[in-house]
Amino acid sequence: MYFVTVAQLREHFKLDILTPNIDYKDRKITQCDVNRPALQLAGFFDYFDQTRLQVIGKVEHTYLEKIDDEEERNRKIKKLMDFADIPCIVICREEINPFPYLLQCAEQNGIPIFKTDLPTSSFIAEANRWLHVELAPRLSMHGVLVDIFGEGVLITGESGIGKSETALELVKRGHRLVADDAVEIKKVSAKTLLGTAPEVIRHFIEVRGIGIVDIKQIFGVGAVKETKNIDLIIRLEGWDQTKQYDRLGLTNEYTDIMGIKVVTNAIPIRPGRNVAIICETAAINFRQKKMGYNAAEALNNRVMNNLQKNNLEM
Repeated sequence: MYFVTVAQLREHFKLDILTPNIDYKDRKITQCDVNRPALQLAGFFDYFDQTRLQVIGKVEHTYLEKIDDEEERNRKIKKLMDFADIPCIVICREEINPFPYLLQCAEQNGIPIFKTDLPTSSFIAEANRWLHVELAPRLSMHGVLVDIFGEGVLITGESGIGKSETALELVKRGHRLVADDAVEIKKVSAKTLLGTAPEVIRHFIEVRGIGIVDIKQIFGVGAVKETKNIDLIIRLEGWDQTKQYDRLGLTNEYTDIMGIKVVTNAIPIRPGRNVAIICETAAINFRQKKMGYNAAEALNNRVMNNLQKNNLEM
């Protein structure tokens, strides 16, 4: 199970600590969803996931503020704060001041409380996005990830087939390297795969015969990128005369990565082929298809229309 610490959350969002006596550095957040405990403060605890980050905004605070009976208000607060597995609570909006009893219960149960000036909806949106990335399912693949004309292209193939050399040529042609050799892939949504490089080898390429090359130092910061969505896979493979390769592109081949199907082009390699230009063309062609134009379908329609025209003339 992946997790982030409450300390990482505080550092990322620059949160103010309201319970300085509570040690929160080892507390973990394991759920990527955020909860506003409005229903829980009203007394409904069915399906309450206490392991989620809890956010109190203007609605929750106003509800408690309008309870005239202080004992009843404290009872509602205590019932929520008795869930000691709550990783932390974040209070949003600058004008909201927490109830003293809320801080008292937090101290008793060891639940850290933080404050942010952000509006509640804005903080929840940013927290959800950040947690979905940090806690996403992930795997590592052998390959090279390059940003080509804005498309994230994962180049795969057997060891020694020329993936790193192709990436080096693409960088020289103005594209950006994300990862070489090992690509860490996170499934950040039902349709999105995010690729990055392991921190220890980030911005480095291994070129056989030369050794390790630091792309950032040689080509500058404009030649590298930290993360990139994986939009297209190009699989390099040795030329096989007995295999039938796709020459039209009317149908797509896919690779399944953690349940997401990614369009895949199999590129046969033989001496004399400029693989970098082929990768550029594949990326542009893929982008055209996303924008609604398919060259293979356009050619097919032109041929069919021409055949129908000739049949009518006959």
